[in-house]
Amino acid sequence: MIRFNSDYTEGCHTAILEKLVETNMEQTAGYGEDEYCGQARELIRKACGDERVDVHFLVGGTQTNVTVISAALKHYQGVITAKTGHINVHETGALEACGHKCLCIETPDGKLTAEQIAAYTDAHFADESFEHMVQPKMVYISNPTEIGTIYKKAELEAIYQVCKKRGLYLFMDGARLGYGLMCKENDLTLSDITANTDVFYIGGTKVGALFGEAVVIRNEELKKDFRYNIKQRGGMLAKGRLLGIQFLTLFEENRYFDISAHAARLAEKLKDELIKMGVKFYIDSPTNQQFPILPDAVLAELKKKYSFAYQERMDETHSAVRFCTCWATKEENVDMLLADIQKLLKADEIEA
Repeated sequence: MIRFNSDYTEGCHTAILEKLVETNMEQTAGYGEDEYCGQARELIRKACGDERVDVHFLVGGTQTNVTVISAALKHYQGVITAKTGHINVHETGALEACGHKCLCIETPDGKLTAEQIAAYTDAHFADESFEHMVQPKMVYISNPTEIGTIYKKAELEAIYQVCKKRGLYLFMDGARLGYGLMCKENDLTLSDITANTDVFYIGGTKVGALFGEAVVIRNEELKKDFRYNIKQRGGMLAKGRLLGIQFLTLFEENRYFDISAHAARLAEKLKDELIKMGVKFYIDSPTNQQFPILPDAVLAELKKKYSFAYQERMDETHSAVRFCTCWATKEENVDMLLADIQKLLKADEIEA
């Protein structure tokens, strides 16, 4: 089975494994206070263009989202998110189990706009019963979004300005951040993201690491006592150096960006070739997640050889699915997939 169903089917980049083996018998301090975590923090600060940011390492995305959001909010406050946002759809109510409501907004492309955020917040405080409702205090966005779309620099700047004017924290989920930064349509840098969010994280689990996410905090209010929150949410890894070594290796020699660019290039190839075959798409995604609409008969045959994610039924005979490329995707597998789709589409046309 050749897997295109997610971007974390492989283990990790070989350079990480080599570094873990090389340092295996070293004795270090625990809980992220070792020299490798320290070195990784410095490389991330340099990449972010801001020496003042705090950097913390956690194990996984859901844990990171819950830890960041619950640390920022009081119990009567909630977080504005697109209805398709990961915290609302794919985290089993983890945030709401901690007492914080997802305040959802419908979007056509998985992205929130500055205008939507302003309207939602203004409507809350204009209601004479506002103190009887969950107060919006944070905005959650992800880049790329759950459906592969990305924020442009002007969009992020506008959102951040609205958040600052209305006293909202802006948090960016960067589980797939590398793939967004390295796609052709992107005009954001890590420095831009640092300057236009209060807190975000750099995903490792889906971008070359065995596991791990790096939280970057710029807002001084959110820095205070953050490690208490990490511990309380079960995220303070005793062998913290395992996280530090991974992010140190990823941010050495431009590795994080180079391996992300590989995935972006193969996704672009997949998209371009499918367009040439006349295939339509569920959403116009420029990143490593592609959502073609294919005949059900074609998908049934593809399932015998490939793994991919179901997205949505489009009509009686067609469905949208998701194919993911990643840092480890082999180009020959993409070529094989394309050849099989082309062959099956021709056969489907003949039968029809």
